[in-house]
Amino acid sequence: MQQAQYQLIIVGGGPAGLTAGLYAARGRLEVLLVERGTTGGQVLVTDWVDNYPGFIEGLSGFDLVDKIAAHADRFGLTKKYAAIASLDLTGEVKSVTLENGEVLTASTIILCTGARPRKLDIPGEYEFTGRGVSYCATCDGPFYRNQEIAVVGGGNSAIQDALHLTKFASKVTVIHRRDQLRATKILQEKAFSNQKIDFLWNTQVLEVRGDKSGVDSLLLGRQHGGESVLKVTGLFVLIGIAPNNELLLAHPMQTDEGGFVVTDEEMTTSIPGVFAAGDIRSKRSRQIINAAGEGAVAELSAERYLGSQVTDTSHNRSE
Repeated sequence: MQQAQYQLIIVGGGPAGLTAGLYAARGRLEVLLVERGTTGGQVLVTDWVDNYPGFIEGLSGFDLVDKIAAHADRFGLTKKYAAIASLDLTGEVKSVTLENGEVLTASTIILCTGARPRKLDIPGEYEFTGRGVSYCATCDGPFYRNQEIAVVGGGNSAIQDALHLTKFASKVTVIHRRDQLRATKILQEKAFSNQKIDFLWNTQVLEVRGDKSGVDSLLLGRQHGGESVLKVTGLFVLIGIAPNNELLLAHPMQTDEGGFVVTDEEMTTSIPGVFAAGDIRSKRSRQIINAAGEGAVAELSAERYLGSQVTDTSHNRSE
């Protein structure tokens, strides 16, 4: 049988992946974390984290990730920054093929590939991305000082980012297709009391308009009929996330209707030796704190799986 290079490979370096790596390195496993970009995931573009236990005054998403990564580094977590071309999750030994052709093997895999922002898929959205259409308020908010802009969405991320954007914009119009927000009550209270934020209910963006200099307006459609034009110089699309599951489509892995990986409470997927944690998982709540917790649970489950494989091998040899 092929010998695995590692006991565990973690795919993805967000809070879930870093926490799994911290636990694995601390447990002295032969572990490698593979990340295609910068460790941190979506938390890197989170302006302020106010609800992570232990940080009473809150801290930026960047600072939180930096602390988690430093904690993992303290235990000697090995990381490789490279894009993955394909995964082979079948058999006792799993393989990770990088885009440069290098093949890494492991006895267990933890998938922490995360998710990405959903798009509206409307005329003008693609053409004006980076020129007035954005999916990251933290990244692009400072470009809209003293300008009127719009936010699409009604969940926690949309309202939190709308509040953040009031630091720069003169006016923020929140456009929501329903007649009430899905965000937590405390965020709603802050948004409703902010004089810079207006709301358009039962409304959808039909088209992004502009010229070579960028966005200048949005074509809006009302749920009960009628269209209107909203003059803005920027549109922030914050309508949820889609799973980063492209590497998993070729595998017979159980997923939900949205393409998120289904696991049990121990983060075990439908493929033996493969675990998942963080935003790639099928679940209702997506918070930094539960991503980190899932990373820890996934690593402990991987350790138990490795232990069971050793036991099985011992029994087979004795027989």
